[in-house]
Amino acid sequence: MTTGTEHEYSINDGEFHALPVSDLILREICGRFESEILFGDVLLGKELQKTVLEMVPRSPSADLAPLEAQLTKGMAKFNHVFSGRYQLLGLGMHPLARIDEIPVWDHDEGEYYDVYDRLFNIRQHGWLNIQALQVNLSYGNSRNLVGTYNKLRTLLPYLIAVTASSPLVEGRLTGTCDNRLVYYRENQKEIPQICNGIIPAKIRSVADYHARHEQIFSELRSLGADILCEEWVDSGGVIIRFSRKCLEIKALDEQESIRSDMAVCAFVRSLLRCRALPVESDHTALVDLAEDAIQHGTAGLKAELGQLYDAAWQKATADERQYLPVIKDRIAQGSLAERMTRRISQGEPITSVLNDMADCLRTNRSYGL
Repeated sequence: MTTGTEHEYSINDGEFHALPVSDLILREICGRFESEILFGDVLLGKELQKTVLEMVPRSPSADLAPLEAQLTKGMAKFNHVFSGRYQLLGLGMHPLARIDEIPVWDHDEGEYYDVYDRLFNIRQHGWLNIQALQVNLSYGNSRNLVGTYNKLRTLLPYLIAVTASSPLVEGRLTGTCDNRLVYYRENQKEIPQICNGIIPAKIRSVADYHARHEQIFSELRSLGADILCEEWVDSGGVIIRFSRKCLEIKALDEQESIRSDMAVCAFVRSLLRCRALPVESDHTALVDLAEDAIQHGTAGLKAELGQLYDAAWQKATADERQYLPVIKDRIAQGSLAERMTRRISQGEPITSVLNDMADCLRTNRSYGL
C-alpha cells in the first residue's frame, strides 16, 4: 500500500506568537507568491490561514522510512534557512492564537474562500485554527476500495484517541482533548452532510458513495456554490480521492514530530491487514466512541486500544514495527493532549510545554521517548 502524508505546522516566533507570514516565506524561497513550491525533498504549501505552512513528501512511498527521510530533510533545510527567525510547531491547533490574529491567505483561490465564507463564515477556529495530519492510502479495485473505506471508518474513534493534541484554545485548557475536531465538525453545520459528524456511514459500493456526494452537490448548487462541487468538499473523517486513487484520513490531529506521524501511519496500515478487528461497526456506537475520544483521548479506550495494538503488531512489517512503539507509549501514557493537560494543570507554564513540543519537531523525537 503506497502512502502519502500531509503535515500542517504553525509558524511562530520564540514566544509562540503565531506569525502570519506563510506568503512571505514562500516568496523568499522562490521569488514570488506561490501556493506550493518544491523545497528540496518536500513540497511547501500554503493553507487557508497565513500562520500555517503545509509540508508534503516529494514522493509517496510503499514504506514509511523513505517518507520520514524526505520530511526530516525538508524540516532540517527549513530550520537551516530560517534559523532564528521562525520556529514551526505541530499540534492540532495553535494553542495560543486568537482568531483576530489569523488572516486568510489572499494571493489566489479567493473565489473558493469567498464562497466558503458566504456559506459558513470561515473566520472561526474550525477554519482558521486547525492543523491536521492527513494520511493518503492507495487503493486497488473497487471492491478493495469499499472494504478499506468501511474498515477505516470503524477505526476513526481509536485513531482520534491516540492523536488528540489540541487541549488548548486561545491559551486556555478546555477540558477537551481534541478541540480541533470540536470546531471542525461544526464549521459547515449549515450543510451537515458535508462533515457528517466526522464518522461517515458505511457504503455498499462506489456508486453509493457517489450518490451521497451528489446530495451534497445538489445542496451546494441550490445555494449558488457550484464552484465547491468537487470531491475534496467532503469533510468526513475519511474520504475517497478518486483523482489521486487514494483514501484520505482527515480526522487526525497533527502530532509533535514527523516520527510520531509515521507511527500513526504504521498503526493504520498494520490494522488494515487484519481480517477481523475488535471494533464497533454500528454508526451510532462509532459516533459515541468518537465523542469519548474527542473529550478524553485514550483514557476511556485503553483496553480496546491495547487489543488493536496487539493486532497491529502481529500484521506489521519490519518497516512499520520501528514506529509502532510510539503508539504503544501513547496508549499507556496518554495522547499528547492528555500529557500536555497534566503538565499545565500542575502549574507548568504553557510556553515550557510548547518548547518541548517544538524541540521534538526540530529533532524528530517522539515526546516521552
